[in-house]
Amino acid sequence: MYMDGFYDICFIMTIMGAVVWVCLYFVDAGYGKMTSEKWGPAISNKVGWMVMECPVFLVLLYFWSKSPVRFDVPYLLFFLFFEFHYLHRAFIAPLLMRGKSKMPLIIMLLSVAFNLMNGYMQGKWLFELAPQHPDYQMLYSSAWLHDPRFIAGTVIFFVGMAINWHSDYIIRHLRKPGDTKHYLPKGGMYNFVTSANYLGEIIEWLGWAILTWSVAGFVFFWFTMSNLVPRSNSIYNKYKLEFADEFESRRPRLKRILPFIY
Repeated sequence: MYMDGFYDICFIMTIMGAVVWVCLYFVDAGYGKMTSEKWGPAISNKVGWMVMECPVFLVLLYFWSKSPVRFDVPYLLFFLFFEFHYLHRAFIAPLLMRGKSKMPLIIMLLSVAFNLMNGYMQGKWLFELAPQHPDYQMLYSSAWLHDPRFIAGTVIFFVGMAINWHSDYIIRHLRKPGDTKHYLPKGGMYNFVTSANYLGEIIEWLGWAILTWSVAGFVFFWFTMSNLVPRSNSIYNKYKLEFADEFESRRPRLKRILPFIY
């Protein structure tokens, strides 16, 4: 019974993910390439990314710091993997951003709400509930480090991270200093999809779901898909209009987010 409330939250987040997936096929979320004044007041993109991404880093840190299993190797690795991603996402990547783009305040606030909830889901499960769960007391023992799910999930997680970081690097270096033109990204996974950075993130959180083998992990993966798959469609359509000739020459193999598929 002690887990009923947790599973309720996971169920609500799953339903919300489905709603987000449908809505984003009709409404372009107004940040990044889809920035629009219709979303209201905006703030610096760098500040927005830091503010909206750091809550999940801090929430997981809180749960980990209070947990009696925080230095057990599987739990410590879960913590380090997750925090390594968000250390880069919240505190390093924003400082690498170029230009003076803006982010709508409402987008930042919605993202803060999601990240607080996600941090709660991941931290509550890994560092409070799983250590009390008889099945997971065994599953997350030191033997978990040799389990094919942990090994495969870890490999997938870091492959996704590498794709995501490399794709962001390509985006940051599309233009030389002083250049204001727009370009269709090329190189790496951008040779196959127009949203290679999103592909990397989806792969990364699939790996997380597998290596933790948890409901919380799979809900996070689902929500990532719900947000990024329809957004990749918006970006694909935007590129198709903006770079019509170049796009058409690459179109037979250039997909939205899943190479050779979609």
